[in-house]
Amino acid sequence: MAQGHLLSLVRKDLLIEWRQKHTLFGVLLYVGATVFVVYMMSGQPEARIWNALFWLTQLFVAVNSVAKSFLQEHPNRFRYYFTLVKPTTFLLAKMIYSVTLMLMMSLVSLLLFSILLGMPLVQVGLFVVISAVGSISLSVVFTFLSAIAARAQQNSALMAILGFPLVTPVLMMLSNLAMKAISPVYQPGWWTLALILLMLDLLVVILGLILFPFLWQE
Repeated sequence: MAQGHLLSLVRKDLLIEWRQKHTLFGVLLYVGATVFVVYMMSGQPEARIWNALFWLTQLFVAVNSVAKSFLQEHPNRFRYYFTLVKPTTFLLAKMIYSVTLMLMMSLVSLLLFSILLGMPLVQVGLFVVISAVGSISLSVVFTFLSAIAARAQQNSALMAILGFPLVTPVLMMLSNLAMKAISPVYQPGWWTLALILLMLDLLVVILGLILFPFLWQE
């Protein structure tokens, strides 16, 4: 039953996103405009600058697409959902929806970067995998923060305050992991860094599953 509720909630969010095409296309336009402005300002930069610009773009995309997952819900809807599903099921559904949306935006960003800013990658496949992992990491973090902000009187400023210390190490780890796909030089401690990032994602999910039921009841 819980699995059926989970799939139904994910499907509901995806259908709403598809029906409100102005929101989806607005995010796509934002991605395209951001990459184009970066191109106009920097042309085709060197590999390290390219890598840093890519992950900064991913951060802005996550803030404008994923972070609204809870904030767009009306407070009265939470009372309705409270009668239907468990809070952990609701949170997991939001995370799956956010990951799906962010993966799509990440692929669009990578495609636009390769067209406008070049493709200074030695291992394209590895960078695509790291981009997918980064999309999951940013989605999980911002969905968790969005849940806290939504239950704290729709205070989006709280998300910005809590997000900085959480997102900064994630972006630094993603940038360092991506250097293996950009530079042929041996990267010591790469697997350890990847494991730390995965453990951090798992920790955020576990914290969300523990804390959100208490926020749900407020």
